[in-house]
Amino acid sequence: MKCITVEYLNKAAKKPEGFIAEGEKMYSEQLREAADKIFEHRADKPIVLISGPSGSGKTTSAMRVAADLKSRGCHSHVISMDNYFLPLKKDIELHGKDNIDYESPERLDIELFHEHLEKLSRGEEIEVPGFDFAQQDRIPGMKLLRGEGDLVILEGIHALNPLVTGDSDDYTHRIYVSVRTRIQEGEELLHPSKIRLMRRLMRDKLYRGRDQAETFEFFKSVERGEDLYIMPHKHRANFDIDTFIEYEPSVYRDILLPELEKTAQTYSGYSEFADIEKFLRLLTPTDKKYVPEDALIREFIG
Repeated sequence: MKCITVEYLNKAAKKPEGFIAEGEKMYSEQLREAADKIFEHRADKPIVLISGPSGSGKTTSAMRVAADLKSRGCHSHVISMDNYFLPLKKDIELHGKDNIDYESPERLDIELFHEHLEKLSRGEEIEVPGFDFAQQDRIPGMKLLRGEGDLVILEGIHALNPLVTGDSDDYTHRIYVSVRTRIQEGEELLHPSKIRLMRRLMRDKLYRGRDQAETFEFFKSVERGEDLYIMPHKHRANFDIDTFIEYEPSVYRDILLPELEKTAQTYSGYSEFADIEKFLRLLTPTDKKYVPEDALIREFIG
């Protein structure tokens, strides 16, 4: 686990353009190394599985790997495993209204996913389902036929769980992405999960209309799900990508602090998350105008 000091971040933030360029370079180099191996073995391993906990940057990482492969003349189809969620009414039928575990891999249509994974490996056509989150129901999807030399990239929190992916190791590459860097000030450390939580706070407000207190409450069950269903399988990855971008907490500072100050006054469980505010206050802010449009953190800040 890497540590980076507040002192270093504040020094680097004095030259924001160089600070951001270096952070993007470090992230891109990790993805490029993975893409090298994926491209080399594309004939016998045409499926790429990308997993990671909430807020780890799975979607952007999948798209960036696909872009890297495209630059080499290799076309990729990127699919979110969220498309394979069971309709809520089916979930209730299987588990009962009061027993639904929203973080469990059993929320996915595992039987259909197994079938599609095997067909994709053989180059057979499938119909990828769609999912309407507002209605919690399946909707029409799209037909997908992997052409000769094409790759399929599937990203989702359960992409390394063998319950979901079955016996697919022989024809898949597996990538685990997460924040693996701690921020340090003296003897105090900010855990990587708090970086991911910062990302969620911004994304939930921007795209899901949740206030910070709702996100804090929801994150407790998310962490439980990560411990049960995601972390036990990360050792199965062929590639382990640290998606911490050095400049990101400096960008988040002025976005998050004003609302954190308000939440601190109204949310009774705030003390559990107060270290986020404490560390952000120590940082020199970096204006988000410097952040590239294809940067990972655009997934969270818009």
